[in-house]
Amino acid sequence: MISKTQLQSTSINICSLMKSFLVLLLACWPIGLLQADLPKVGDTAPPFSGMDQHGNSVSLADYAGKSAVLLYFYPKDFTGGCTKEACGFRDRLGDLATNHVAVIGVSFDSVAKHQKFSAEYQLTFPLIADTNGVIVKAYDAKLPVLNLAKRVSFLIGADGKIIHVTDALTTQTHFDEMQAAIGKLKQP
Repeated sequence: MISKTQLQSTSINICSLMKSFLVLLLACWPIGLLQADLPKVGDTAPPFSGMDQHGNSVSLADYAGKSAVLLYFYPKDFTGGCTKEACGFRDRLGDLATNHVAVIGVSFDSVAKHQKFSAEYQLTFPLIADTNGVIVKAYDAKLPVLNLAKRVSFLIGADGKIIHVTDALTTQTHFDEMQAAIGKLKQP
C-alpha cells in the first residue's frame, strides 16, 4: 500500500518532471517561431525601468550617452544555462568595462530571488526583477505558454540604437557574438 507521503512525493516529482519537460521543449522550439517581433539591429531600443536585486531602480536612460548596454534576458535564476550565462558575463566584466559596456540581466524572477542568485554567484551587475513582464514584453522576449523569458541578448549603443541581437540557445554563442559586436564599437 502506498502512503499519503509517498503519493505526495511522487506527485511533486511528476509535476517537476513535467515542468522540466516543458522548459526543454520550448528551449528547442524552432527559433524562427520565437523571434517574430524581436527588436532588430538599427531599431531604437524600447525604454525600460525596473528594480534590481539591491532594490535600486535601473533604466536604459541611466546609460544614455555614457555607455553601451548588453541587455540579456534569461529564463530563470539557479538553472544550469542561466547560471552559466550570468557567470560568463560576470567573468567578462573587466573587458566589457574597458569597452564602455554595462551588463543588465532581466527575468521574471523576484527581487529576493535575484538577491540570492547574485550573492551566491557574486554577480556585480544589475538583475532586473520583471515580475509583471513589462520589459520582457517590450523586447518580445517571452517564451510562449510559460511565464519565462527566452534567452536573448541585445547590445544597445550609448545612442539607444540596437547594435546586435543574439537569440541562440547556447550561452557560448551569446558570449562569442557579443564579443565580436563589442569589438566593432567605436571608442568614445
